[in-house]
Amino acid sequence: MSVNKRRKYDRGEQESLYFDCYSDVSIHEEMISDKVRTNAYKLGILRNYAAIRGKVVLDVGAGTGILSIFCVQAGASKVYAVEASSICLQAVEVVKQNKMEDKIIVIKGTVETVELPEKVDVIVSEWMGYALMYESMLSSVIFARNKWLKEEGIILPSYAELFIAPIIDPTTEWRLDFWGKVKERYGVDMSCMEPFARKCIMNQEIAVNCVSGEDVLAHPVRFAELDLQVATKEEIGAIRGSFSFRCFGSDSMHAFSVWFTVAFPGEKPVLLSTSPFKEETHWKQAILYLSEAVQVIQDTEITGDIRMCPSEDNPRHLKIHMKYKVGEHESQEKTFRMGE
Repeated sequence: MSVNKRRKYDRGEQESLYFDCYSDVSIHEEMISDKVRTNAYKLGILRNYAAIRGKVVLDVGAGTGILSIFCVQAGASKVYAVEASSICLQAVEVVKQNKMEDKIIVIKGTVETVELPEKVDVIVSEWMGYALMYESMLSSVIFARNKWLKEEGIILPSYAELFIAPIIDPTTEWRLDFWGKVKERYGVDMSCMEPFARKCIMNQEIAVNCVSGEDVLAHPVRFAELDLQVATKEEIGAIRGSFSFRCFGSDSMHAFSVWFTVAFPGEKPVLLSTSPFKEETHWKQAILYLSEAVQVIQDTEITGDIRMCPSEDNPRHLKIHMKYKVGEHESQEKTFRMGE
């Protein structure tokens, strides 16, 4: 009797699969059509014209080259647009179409393997993944900073923060109640399905969806911050934080939600936020489901610790471990994963 097992890819195959997904037009269409993201990058780059004008820029993970073009529009004298996927061929065409081939040099390869003829004054990169750290591209930015950035150089964006809050999920609540209502609709009692449904829905997978600000049950807490000018590979490999909330009122808590902001420096800093209280982005919010819903009331205290790190099997994937306590309930631990 044969048993099908999920194939484990070696590191080279994992990297190849990762870059292959960026060779298709769809992911670039999604990113560029995200006007909150793209406008924040454009404004953040243009407002830093004083640091960019006449300077050399490195674009890490340049994709179709749009950020490189923003840098030239801000006055950059030269941009090295480094892109490992085959989308770099389209980046070359985009650069030519915008008549910037004398200033933008597209280089195919990973930033860890390519060689540049000089050090750079500015690094720009759109490295953020779901829950900030999915895909772990930040390590490439840090590598580029350590190897290619001049001592007085800057990184755009330069700063990141992670936030967490308890939430109610109306869709999950409806799905959990569904099996108890089948009998009144169809005359068949299927309430025994409820435990199975709960196990399937409130699992260990990090979900990505839009959270309404109305469904946030307490004031969000910032649990981590990263200064890209000084952050180390060890620091981003194990991001830790703690949280403490007091709930607004009575409701069912289904999950925690995690989101991030990144900031561009300058006299008028630009903030790109993926908060549920702000305009929607393609990152949406990450959702970490409890094993079962918990009732909370006004001022119920929720405390805990959170740790984010790459998966053991694939550093591009994400693992989040949480310890938490809701009111008088016993403390719980749960490990969540994304990408596996």
